[in-house]
Amino acid sequence: MTEITRKHTGPRMSQIVTHGDTIYLAGQVGTAGASVAQQTKDCLEQIDTLLAEAGSDKTRILQTVIWLADMKDFAEMNEVWDAWVPEGHTPARACGEAKLATPDFLVEFIVTAAKA
Repeated sequence: MTEITRKHTGPRMSQIVTHGDTIYLAGQVGTAGASVAQQTKDCLEQIDTLLAEAGSDKTRILQTVIWLADMKDFAEMNEVWDAWVPEGHTPARACGEAKLATPDFLVEFIVTAAKA
């Protein structure tokens, strides 16, 4: 049986869950009230940190799901994403519009990756 490990576990969720060689990250949000570009940067920095802790990096991301509070921010978010994601290592990706936890959150990233 493949072991499941959880890190940064609270009463509601874990920030990192690993099952075998697969890493699942909780949804990452940025600084509430900041621009969508800054919130995207914050999210991607958190993803880098969590993946490193789990033994991986952004070149090993399998899938990313992105939720925007408003699709009008799609281009602004993509500008930051495109500068961050490594060429030749783009994951399967989906992006949609959703009401997020608070009106101050403009973007949320959910990542699944492979261990290095």
